[in-house]
Amino acid sequence: MALKFSTAALLPVCMAVMAIATPAQAQDYPAKPITIIVPFTAGGPTDKVARDFAEAFRKQLGNVSVVIDNSAGAGSSIGVAKAARAAPDGYTLLLTHIGMSTIPSLYRKLSFNVQDDFEYLGIINDVPMTLIARPTLEANNYSELATWMASQKNGVNLGNAGLGSASHLCGLMFQDATNTQMVTIPYGGTAPAIADLLGGQIDLLCDQTTNTTAQIAGKKVKAYAVTTPERLEGEVYKDVPTLAESGLKDFNVTIWHGLYAPKGTPQAVLTKVNDALKAALQDPEFIQRQKDLGAVVASDNRVNPAEHKAFVAAEIDKWGTVIKAAGQYAD
Repeated sequence: MALKFSTAALLPVCMAVMAIATPAQAQDYPAKPITIIVPFTAGGPTDKVARDFAEAFRKQLGNVSVVIDNSAGAGSSIGVAKAARAAPDGYTLLLTHIGMSTIPSLYRKLSFNVQDDFEYLGIINDVPMTLIARPTLEANNYSELATWMASQKNGVNLGNAGLGSASHLCGLMFQDATNTQMVTIPYGGTAPAIADLLGGQIDLLCDQTTNTTAQIAGKKVKAYAVTTPERLEGEVYKDVPTLAESGLKDFNVTIWHGLYAPKGTPQAVLTKVNDALKAALQDPEFIQRQKDLGAVVASDNRVNPAEHKAFVAAEIDKWGTVIKAAGQYAD
């Protein structure tokens, strides 16, 4: 005789099984390698941060293998979309930079919502920016640079590493702060942009210390200012003023990196990941590696999920205004 079960009768059983399975999953986590999606190419500044973080992170999770998946393209939106579609089990995470707060304004059509489709896990670091110029530019300080920019009837050639890149965002903010319209030249990455700056094909570039410190130290470029409220430490930057003290009041641009999981990842797993993140940020080797890159490891409340999400929401509003004013976005 065939047995019949109603959906209503099975529902409590299914819920009970799920309730038992979720804690067991969390208790065993991690039981296999973890993949961190980085939505930028290998060898770039975000990839470097991710690989350094992965080394410190895995040690906090029993030396589990942590694999970096570089899924680059479309200003990071390809990799972010891939992370949003991943199974919410804690085995696929996303590590990305400030682009998490700018792609909603830069791209009109996205398959994901950065605020609704992710679990926020914490900010990892902050990376200052530097305003640099080709070595042959005659201005020797920011005051002279401002005068030179005002004299350029054909415009100033301002390079960047592509739509949504850190240098693109800093360039937008710089143009807004100086009320100037520059000739923006996007490249397919930081390396070709710096190569053309060194060769004199472009005039200015505003990029991360992770990309510019070696060039400044070798006197291969002219450094006019840093974008942080306070001057940077270290021999390389001891004579480099801030843009704020150079006359651009309240100018402050740093490129931060954060960690995310797909929406629906069990809370117990999220707690384990956040605990491991906080411990990794106190790893002396990781701290030193970041210092060597000119980056500062996060130590404030943004290492907590709620504060991380609130911070990104504020950044979305901030950059949305700048990007809308510039009218620079993709279809």
